[in-house]
Amino acid sequence: MRALTVQPSLVQRVCDAVVTEIVEGRLPSGGRLIQDEIARALGVSRQPVQQALLLLRNQGLVKDAPGRGLIVAPLEPKAVRDLYQLRAAMEALAVRLASTHPQALARVDACLLRGRAALREGAIEEQIAADIEFHTELARASGNDLLAETMAPHWPKFRRIMAEVLREGEQASRRVWDEHEAILSAVRAGDADRAETLCCEHLEKASIIVERGVAAEVEATGAEPAHA
Repeated sequence: MRALTVQPSLVQRVCDAVVTEIVEGRLPSGGRLIQDEIARALGVSRQPVQQALLLLRNQGLVKDAPGRGLIVAPLEPKAVRDLYQLRAAMEALAVRLASTHPQALARVDACLLRGRAALREGAIEEQIAADIEFHTELARASGNDLLAETMAPHWPKFRRIMAEVLREGEQASRRVWDEHEAILSAVRAGDADRAETLCCEHLEKASIIVERGVAAEVEATGAEPAHA
C-alpha cells in the first residue's frame, strides 16, 4: 500500500474554492457554473471540477437547471429553517453533554480567540471558519463521537448561510461572538439548562436573519424559491 497524504485531495480543494466563491458572493445565487471557466480560473483540468460540482450538487449547494447545466442553488426560507432546526436539536444536546466535561473545552477557547481576532480584522471567511470550528469543538467536547460526525456534512451549506448573518454588519458580527462566549461560559459553569437555552436562542436569531434576507431577495427578483 502507498502512504496516504494528509493534504486535501484536488477535488476537495476545488470544492472549497467554489464554496468560497459562493460564500463571498462572486458566484451568485442562480448563477450558471461553467466547468471550463472554473478549470481555467483554478488552473486545473475539467475532471476535478466535474467531480467537485457533483459533490456540491449532492450537498445541495449546486443544482441542475434544464438547458443551463449546473447553477448555484438558490436559498429558500423553508430550507434555511429546516437546517437551523436540525442544527439546534444536535447542538442543544452537544452543549448539555459538554457541560459535564469542562476539562475538554481548551480547543473551544482557542476557537473563540480566533473568531474575535477575525472580527477585529473584518475577515468574514475567517470568522466563518472559526465559527464552524467553535461549534464542532463543542460537539467533540460533548463526549458523543457521533455528534460532530453527524453535523459535518451540513457545514458547507452553513458556510454560505453564515455569510448572510455576518454581512448584516459589524454589530451583528460582534453579537455572534458575544453569544458564543456566553454559551461557552454556561457550559464551563456546568449550567446545562442555560447553555442549551442560549444555544437555541443563538441559532434562532441567525435563522430569522437569513430567512428574512432570503425572502426579501425572492420577492425582489420574483424568482421561484428553490431548496438549498
